[in-house]
Amino acid sequence: MHNSKPRILVVDDEEFNIEIIQGYLEDEDYLLESASDGVEAWEKLEREPEGYDIVLLDRMMPRMSGMEVLARIKEHPALRHTPVILQTARASKEDVVEGIRAGAYYYLVKPFDEAMLISVVHTAVRDSLQYRRVRDELRETNKSLNLMRGGRFRYRTLTDARALAALLANACPRSDAVAMGLTELMVNAVEHGNLGITYAEKSALNEAGIWETEVERRLAQEGGDQRYVEVDFVRETEEIRVTITDQGAGFDWQSYLSLSPERAMDNHGRGIAMAGMLSFSRIEYRGRGNEVVAAITLD
Repeated sequence: MHNSKPRILVVDDEEFNIEIIQGYLEDEDYLLESASDGVEAWEKLEREPEGYDIVLLDRMMPRMSGMEVLARIKEHPALRHTPVILQTARASKEDVVEGIRAGAYYYLVKPFDEAMLISVVHTAVRDSLQYRRVRDELRETNKSLNLMRGGRFRYRTLTDARALAALLANACPRSDAVAMGLTELMVNAVEHGNLGITYAEKSALNEAGIWETEVERRLAQEGGDQRYVEVDFVRETEEIRVTITDQGAGFDWQSYLSLSPERAMDNHGRGIAMAGMLSFSRIEYRGRGNEVVAAITLD
């Protein structure tokens, strides 16, 4: 059974670094555990693949490096969606790109800035818990949905976005992965699309820990309570296409389709690229960016 408090595994071969992280996070409502190297970390993760909400992983360690642990996490079906914050003293652009392409959800450079560490951990925990909620809803949904050939849906709130993502994912192969990607795109359609929350605004809201509160506040305002997102689901012989259309002004989507080293240390901004890598065979934005098509190839 999963813990009521978020559970974090801190992995570092330097005890001093573990103590620093634990000191920064001691006032937060987390369960903190540690491992002294990659081998010990992998033993814990393999023993409890659904036991940890995020992993804070040192890159350079003896016996098994952080990059090798990360590779194993991404290959494990029950661990691959666990957010991994890669922490290292290696801050070159090449190192950052390598870590992100390997699947690191965040990249922190030592020595840590306390506020940045807390903000990134808050965001990673929130994303992990969101994925767990969608996955749990997914497991309760009727599997006969794979008979669905098409449908049109509308939603307005974050709660409805997550519920609909779980519903539609259950009509797709690799439903756990699809659920994660659809949730990302559907939440984006509400926050950035209909409500117009900018990248900088979300960074500040995440840092303050009030992102979801602010989204709900704006949804309750006049105007926000009238906007909706439309979703079209189409199953054809070779692929499923989910088209998500919001009523916003659009955005410059091109720079978010791939993982960017320039945003590696931001507390968000990787969701679309991660969805493209892990959830869909392709993602296609149309027009000004307020319509996106997510495709799942059927074998």
